[in-house]
Amino acid sequence: MGAQTHQSDPRTLGRRTLERDHRALAALLRPGMSVLDVGCGTGAITAGIAKAAGPEGSVVGVDRDEGLLEIARREHRDGNLTFTRGDATSLDFQAQFDVVTAARTLQWIADPALAIAKMKHATRPCGRVVVLDYSHAFNAWEPEPPPAFVRFYGAFLEWRESNGWDNQMADHLPELFRSAGLAEVESHVQDEVSQRGQPLFDEETAIWAEVLEKIGARIVAAGFITEAELRDAAEGYRPWTRTALIKQTLVLRTVVGRAG
Repeated sequence: MGAQTHQSDPRTLGRRTLERDHRALAALLRPGMSVLDVGCGTGAITAGIAKAAGPEGSVVGVDRDEGLLEIARREHRDGNLTFTRGDATSLDFQAQFDVVTAARTLQWIADPALAIAKMKHATRPCGRVVVLDYSHAFNAWEPEPPPAFVRFYGAFLEWRESNGWDNQMADHLPELFRSAGLAEVESHVQDEVSQRGQPLFDEETAIWAEVLEKIGARIVAAGFITEAELRDAAEGYRPWTRTALIKQTLVLRTVVGRAG
């Protein structure tokens, strides 16, 4: 099993907002709440959480990547918000937060069951654990992407699997929650659907160009694709999104459970 060693793209993380990109959590938040955001990245969503919690609330963002935390600390200076370095599988908080959340984080962890157990331990009795994540195996594009990108995407899934990262993370979360002892488990569809003509279409479909750029070399180094195949995928993807792509669907679920 492999640990995540690459840095998530700050451009992608910085574009996200609580209201648009973690909607189920936004609906749960109330002023005065204490919240732990696991895998907070650049803090874009965490800052929205802090605003929702208000001055009487408290929010802690945790991430393993000090470079991303530096961005978070520089760009988000709310008085009720702090950022600290940590890993989802080694959290040492005990019954401290009303809500513990992780968005698009457990997909990069080879032992998500341990991470969920740690998140539960950090949650106060009757508090909520809220996890948003992908099932990459079921992502879809209309029409089908160019063959070079299809080849790359297959290599991306194989590379993830070789590291022990679940390509159906969203689908497996409810059972992981129940196994951790969380109650009242609910799963909510939160698919990211990008349709040509929508204002954010270009921005949202750029995510795979950024994956090609940031992660592609690691997939090549691991032997799942050649440099030439990576180059062909990268050169063809952007023109295809500008001229032919009609719809992109990234499969996401938010799973919520109550701590006992």
